[in-house]
Amino acid sequence: MSGLAVRAAAAVRSPQGRAPGDRPAALDYYRDLLTPFGEKPDEELLNRGAHVYHRDLADLLVADEGVGRSRPELLIVTHALPDVVPFTAVAPHLTDRLGGGAANFAIAQQGLAAPFTALRIASAYHRAGRAAEVVLAVLEQTTLPTPFPLDAELIDSAAALVLGSDAGSDADAGLRFVRAYLAGSAADALGEGALGSDLGDDGTLLVLGPWVTEDLPERSAVHRVAPGSYCTSLWLALADHWQEWSETYRRVVLCDTDPRSGRSHVALFAHGEG
Repeated sequence: MSGLAVRAAAAVRSPQGRAPGDRPAALDYYRDLLTPFGEKPDEELLNRGAHVYHRDLADLLVADEGVGRSRPELLIVTHALPDVVPFTAVAPHLTDRLGGGAANFAIAQQGLAAPFTALRIASAYHRAGRAAEVVLAVLEQTTLPTPFPLDAELIDSAAALVLGSDAGSDADAGLRFVRAYLAGSAADALGEGALGSDLGDDGTLLVLGPWVTEDLPERSAVHRVAPGSYCTSLWLALADHWQEWSETYRRVVLCDTDPRSGRSHVALFAHGEG
């Protein structure tokens, strides 16, 4: 059976922000949201933020030639942190920029698990014959009404993957998504048998997100992603390096641990692997 392989990708980091034009409306919204929990929005924190909207990030991703020429049948927007002004449906906006023909929706409130969930959904759509091409966008803006509940300096960032059918293509033509899953820890997620074969072989690259802090067995090839993101880090790295990694490795394993839930998430990409 054919699968979805990476055909194009784009990454955006620290784009220029905008003036907080909708601040009064946003403050009213945040007051209504936070008051029942005994909190109130931090106006100084909001004013200091870059005010990079999810829509801004989506438009910058589309400006990339590889993403911009995609005409997907399914488009999924994912994010772990809310938009600055949560009044725009970004998935339909991004779909309109990419031909207007895709079924589209967003996945949120799952922490950094959201992109992994999106990959599983995209794969199911593809197997059902409902999507030969998929665009997955991972968005993260950092202008928040209350402090981020973890000790981390985050940047505004976004990544997009264009996934296309590998039916009839050469087995080595791109990294194909195989599966995604979760475990109680990174050690469990990457343990013996978890990926179906020996993770330590020379043809496998292990990509670790910044939230994987536990000690793991030594691997022959490891790429550690620098801090600066809650949920986009792995996908920024994949967007930057997917072509290089596709030429160098047989398998690419992405792993990160959500610091808020403690659960570790893994996505496996490979050449010609079922």
